Amino acid sequence: MQYRTNQKNGRQLSVLGYGCLRYSKKGMAIDQEKAEREMALAIEKGVNYFDTAYTYGGSEACLGKFLAKGYRDRVNIATKLPHYYVESPQDLDRYFEEQLSRLQTDHIEYYLMHMLNDTAAWQRLTELGIREWIEKKKKAGQIENIGFSFHGGSGQFQKIIDAYDWDFCQIQYNYMDEYTQAGAAGLNYAYERGIPVIIMEPLRGGRLVNGLPRQAKKIFARADKDRTPAEWGLRWIWNHPQVNVVLSGMNDIRQVEENVRIAESAQAGMLTQEELAVVDKVKSEINKHMKVACTGCGYCMPCPAGVDIPTCFAAYNTRYTDSWYSGMKAYFMCTSLKTNPSNAAKCVRCGKCEARCPQGIKIRSQLAQVKRHMENPVFHAAKLIAGKIGKY
Repeated sequence: MQYRTNQKNGRQLSVLGYGCLRYSKKGMAIDQEKAEREMALAIEKGVNYFDTAYTYGGSEACLGKFLAKGYRDRVNIATKLPHYYVESPQDLDRYFEEQLSRLQTDHIEYYLMHMLNDTAAWQRLTELGIREWIEKKKKAGQIENIGFSFHGGSGQFQKIIDAYDWDFCQIQYNYMDEYTQAGAAGLNYAYERGIPVIIMEPLRGGRLVNGLPRQAKKIFARADKDRTPAEWGLRWIWNHPQVNVVLSGMNDIRQVEENVRIAESAQAGMLTQEELAVVDKVKSEINKHMKVACTGCGYCMPCPAGVDIPTCFAAYNTRYTDSWYSGMKAYFMCTSLKTNPSNAAKCVRCGKCEARCPQGIKIRSQLAQVKRHMENPVFHAAKLIAGKIGKY
């Protein structure tokens, strides 16, 4: 296993991290025995970073039960505070203590604000005393590093980075999200400020493996018959020196073995120009299904009405280049599951964005299409449910 240094504390983190969201199930519950075999192999191969969250049903308890069998000192636990449930200062301790109990530990190495997608959410937490609470937990040795996970546009990401002295951050990044979500701009922004970056969704939940168009698979195969689409995708991310850890939701022994094999040899700057061109060809093939030719440059921003235009278009495109579900999920999480929503329906058709768009996109018309296709009954139902949960 290869390791990259945490710029903040000098410690070594395995370049491959274990994502604990996608454990295999036995009936309705996590298959504990199977998950433990897979995690044990990963640790044996050198993986030392395990990522879970309060809202990953049963995941924290599964990980805690496994680590209690003699593995705790060999790994870094990363888990996340469901800040969107927090209504009072007392809730901070209540959720944290519950997480310690589930994980059967007395400290967390890497603790994140889960889906901290805008500065307004951080301001709300600040008013509830989160800064003082973090300081207290750090002094007590219960939290070693504080960070946040993010789904949204690069502009908002950079504002959150600047809002606090973070120890690390976690973003979605892969060759199809180079110019969406936090994107390369966000990755570089964090790196330039000495903040370690953890990568999630490196293969978009496997869709950059199993959901590729037939022609895209042929492009990869012609370039290297022995390199799978998964290997192409992971090597592309590890080619970036700004990346510390790439999380993979492994739920099969073969996945662990393959990912470890790739992680043992993939290095920053290792891909040739010819190999990078292969990935670009695959991206072009996928992008043939795009609805809006938005590059995510952000020249249209800020929108006076609060619409996150590049993010709306990215999710809309994802619906057609990836899947209906992934597009709708991205749209809801990145524009609506926020303190200040930034979905297409907020557009007031002022036209200021179109005057600044270097691609000449008819943004107002396209946002109307986004609203029509993305803000459907499923979207409104999810929004209603989320509102009730938040209120609860």
